[in-house]
Amino acid sequence: MAEIDSSGGGKKGGGKKRSKKMSTKIDMTPMVDLGFLLITFFMLTTTLAKPVTMQLNMPDKTDTKETSPVKLSETLTVIPDEFKVYYYQGIPTEAGTKLEVTDYSDTGIRKVIADLKKKIGNNFTLVIKPTKKAKYRNMVDMLDECAITGNKRYALLQIDPASEDLIKRSGK
Repeated sequence: MAEIDSSGGGKKGGGKKRSKKMSTKIDMTPMVDLGFLLITFFMLTTTLAKPVTMQLNMPDKTDTKETSPVKLSETLTVIPDEFKVYYYQGIPTEAGTKLEVTDYSDTGIRKVIADLKKKIGNNFTLVIKPTKKAKYRNMVDMLDECAITGNKRYALLQIDPASEDLIKRSGK
């Protein structure tokens, strides 16, 4: 506990009388104990950040049911690259297929998906075919855009040579 030393600190007995100097001495042990108790309390009661994950349903390998075909007019093919996103509707081998380029921003691919959703409705499928230069982060960005726009119908495929040729032909 705190105690006050009032001994004066000088010689006892004869000589001049000096005024008494009060010296204070404070015991800091209880303060340190309280600090450690508070640190321990907050460490034990704090909730740690939980990882945010996205639910991804994969098809059953043993399921042999045929799936219904998807109309090309209700399909948007998205090709994420390292810094940009290519997209088109239709078949990449046809001459009329127009390849467009955008970015990963909210005014980029998100706007494209939202505009198509307004035009077609909720029944369109997003086909995602990442290039070899695409990073893992690019794929996660595309899945995030699907979650943000509320698109629940998407497919992940490997990029085919026809799509690679379409990118090369466009020169973008």
